[in-house]
Amino acid sequence: MNSELAKSALVTSKAIQDEVNQIWLLPSESIRHRGETVIPISYVRKTRGYIETVVYQINGTYEYEAFDACAVMIRRLIETLIIEAFIKYGIADKIKTQSGDFPYLSQLITYALNETKWHLTRNTKQALSKLKNIGDLSAHSRYYNAHRADIDKIIDDLRVSVQELIHIAELKQQS
Repeated sequence: MNSELAKSALVTSKAIQDEVNQIWLLPSESIRHRGETVIPISYVRKTRGYIETVVYQINGTYEYEAFDACAVMIRRLIETLIIEAFIKYGIADKIKTQSGDFPYLSQLITYALNETKWHLTRNTKQALSKLKNIGDLSAHSRYYNAHRADIDKIIDDLRVSVQELIHIAELKQQS
């Protein structure tokens, strides 16, 4: 009888654990984070879904104190927006590598700064290398860990650059 009771308890326990695992399963996609600490969602609303998702992740990682992840996502956002500008102007092939891939951010920034189809403001020109540097440190430096102050230092530069690149790439859809 004890053996049957133990087996029954084990089966019930496993069923409960399976149900708990399903209830607490992380979502398969990024959630729409409510915080707008780093970049207001209004900057990217009605652009592209993947751009909005990156901004939700930037804000979410900041608020959950994952500052290295935040810096890397900032780097990714800048890369994406620069590429979108070249695509909008029909000159994406001009910057692709021989294998048809887009170059790394350092080269993308150089291309964006030298492009004559648009004019980057002085603020964005100065900001791009700062945004790249923190993303690079967080992604590639074994000993570096970003802190809140590191992200806070670049928020104004980030916001100006994001707004400008969205404008250049004409990503904002009108209501």
